[in-house]
Amino acid sequence: MSNRRDFLKKIGLAGAGAGLMPVSSFAMGSNEKITGTETDKKKGKFTVSILQTTDVHCQIHPHDELFWENNKAVFRKTGGYAHLATYLKQEKAKNPENTFIIDTGDMFQGSELSVKTTGKAMSPILNALDYDLYLPGNWEVVYYKKAMQKLLGSLNAPKVCANMYHDLGDGKKGELIFHPYYIWNVNGVKIGFLGYTDHLVPKRQSPNYSKGIIYTKPEENLAHYVNVLREDEGCAYVMVIAHLGLSQQLHLSNIPECEGVDYILGGDTHERVRKPIQGKYAKVVEPGAFGSFVGKLDLTIENGKVIKDEYHLVEIDADTYKADKKVEAIIKENEQPFADSIHKVIGYSTIPLYRYFVIENPIDTMILDALKSQLTDVDIVLSNGFRFCPPNTSPDKTGNIPITNGYLYDMLPVNSPVRMATVNGKQLHDWLEKELNNVFADDASKRFGGWVIKFKGMEVKFKAFEEMGKRVQEITVNGKPLDPNKEYKISACERDGDPDDVLCRIKGVKDAKNAPFSLHDAVTSYLAKHSPVTPTPPKAAQALDAPETLLTQVHGVDYAFY
Repeated sequence: MSNRRDFLKKIGLAGAGAGLMPVSSFAMGSNEKITGTETDKKKGKFTVSILQTTDVHCQIHPHDELFWENNKAVFRKTGGYAHLATYLKQEKAKNPENTFIIDTGDMFQGSELSVKTTGKAMSPILNALDYDLYLPGNWEVVYYKKAMQKLLGSLNAPKVCANMYHDLGDGKKGELIFHPYYIWNVNGVKIGFLGYTDHLVPKRQSPNYSKGIIYTKPEENLAHYVNVLREDEGCAYVMVIAHLGLSQQLHLSNIPECEGVDYILGGDTHERVRKPIQGKYAKVVEPGAFGSFVGKLDLTIENGKVIKDEYHLVEIDADTYKADKKVEAIIKENEQPFADSIHKVIGYSTIPLYRYFVIENPIDTMILDALKSQLTDVDIVLSNGFRFCPPNTSPDKTGNIPITNGYLYDMLPVNSPVRMATVNGKQLHDWLEKELNNVFADDASKRFGGWVIKFKGMEVKFKAFEEMGKRVQEITVNGKPLDPNKEYKISACERDGDPDDVLCRIKGVKDAKNAPFSLHDAVTSYLAKHSPVTPTPPKAAQALDAPETLLTQVHGVDYAFY
């Protein structure tokens, strides 16, 4: 078996993927990194460090970041890949052979630079940071399957994911697109990394993005691969690296299939877990977003066993960690052809722009205002409950906060057509119940990753923690109570691949058609006419049992976002 693995590594088949195969198959066990192989070291005591980033969303420069301190928003400069590189190098220098760096997804979506190069500009930057392992996130498919494979293939480190399969047609699963797991053999002690991404991608993202891919729930093969890593491969420690969202990761940690997993290093919902959340079978963490943080897990190993784990969420303060010159030069070279467009100011805001509260935010308020200004004959305009986009809080010489074209792409990386349709009041009510359940379901496995849908022209009072079907307490449209039999004209972004009678996950809409402008057109035109804007959230959505400053959908565990 050892000779077979060595042979396959030499001919480049180490990362091949497959389904539930026996250990003797070439794709099993060959994805392995070996450091400090002296056998006698296994009997000693040493520490390994695992450093995790996730959900950076192509934010290559330091940016404003929101912290919730003493019940108010505080902003500091964090992140930037060159600054992140400095921190990672410093940490690796402390423990060169025993440090392992991973990213758990959403590397290629979220900025104008990424869009203009279909993600290609990110590859040399990521490679310069010397990652050891990657997991694809839910947004890696934004440029479609073939581009996703090429982008991930351009990265030097291995990739893992045990629940993304080639679609052979008619719902038939082919082989896994990526290898299911990876083994780090350090000083003769094996640490296994098993990867899972969000199985809800076809519902959460535009359906055509993930065309050609079949996703499965992690629990369908989790126990199998844990057994392979524990029993067949002899791993002393097993970790799931995940891009499922904190709620889904907590659900996973509490089901029997997770027995044998020690840690879940998660991503997707941009949550900042500072103290590991202990599930029934595994501990769960998630290290924020935008490169503002690194999750650091230190494992103390003695006589071949992990005897201690210690976790820290490290803030990448831009002043503390100065830019790495090499990475800074790569960023500058890749960004230069697009710099004029990225830095072009298209408008101003008088108040900080951010997108952190679950219910309403200034960014989404500005987008809704822009759409409504273009669609005067539409009753209700909708905006998805996105989380990506760092805050923008720094005024320029005008005294107002500049909004650049690059920031427009940060807010809306996908410049979708604006679409209109007609629905009746009952459809709206039932849809709102479903959308609220996606955010606040008591069963963690039923929570989607996004926040509350945003809207203008409609006012909703609801109970976040009521049971499914009983959350909506009151709905008014343009100041009048919702009539279940009346038809209303709505607008939202078109999702690539949705049927003609579906808009913003509302099924059975009528008379759907596209407006002659896109999301970017609407915002750019609005800012040109109305800057500086003051997009104060109007409290169109009001939770009767939760604060308007709610920062997380996670409840029932010892966790707070700050």
